[in-house]
Amino acid sequence: MRLPRIRVSLFSRVPPALFVVAIPLFLITGAVTWAFNSPGLYHGGFERYDVSRVTGITDEDLRQVAADIRGYFNSGQEPLEVRTRVYGVERAIFKPKEVVHMRDVKRLVQGVYIVAGVTAVYLLAYTGVGFARRRQRFTPDLAKLLLWGGSLTTFLILAVGIFALLGFDTLFTKFHEISFTNDFWQLDSRTDFLVMLFPEEFWFDATMWVALRALVAALVIGSASGAYLLYLRRKGLRASGEPASQEEAA
Repeated sequence: MRLPRIRVSLFSRVPPALFVVAIPLFLITGAVTWAFNSPGLYHGGFERYDVSRVTGITDEDLRQVAADIRGYFNSGQEPLEVRTRVYGVERAIFKPKEVVHMRDVKRLVQGVYIVAGVTAVYLLAYTGVGFARRRQRFTPDLAKLLLWGGSLTTFLILAVGIFALLGFDTLFTKFHEISFTNDFWQLDSRTDFLVMLFPEEFWFDATMWVALRALVAALVIGSASGAYLLYLRRKGLRASGEPASQEEAA
């Protein structure tokens, strides 16, 4: 029994639509994954906001603290336990409330890893199947999808970026309210090391860091795809790779 033509047409549109949506998901979660594992981002923030003076932890020990936190995110270790020297005295720096919050953050980070991995697999699988079935005739269609995905990514990043620039405090608070089911993220910057290490200004910088890298990738993808489609048009080819009529070529 054949499905009605409209239903077949609808089903055929789902995989490419998912491909387009997967592009911003992959670029953004990939940039977030990079950020959480970038020593330079941590160390730059420590220097910029004079964290050594605020916490009483030397720059060398701060580097080790950052490495311990990155290791925690990428392991099955529970609970988080970071010991370092504070004004020369070795101690555990995170209170129970901070440890619980970091457990919640770790779950969120690993969720980001999963989304990045799943979208990467889908993008590669869709591309591989497309070339296996249609060979070179698939290239123009792929370029169109990449152009749409890059454009969607650019729009989303610019929208969130403008909102962050105008009111990052509100965005930061809403993110925590949506992402966490408890209030353990409400910490005291005077006594809680987690906030002293990573003040809100650090997270603004990190957000811009992620946005910039995802945006550059989106612009490269969109520009390359758009240039390729324009090349085909000038060469007198349809987006399907077939020769265009004289009217279309004109």
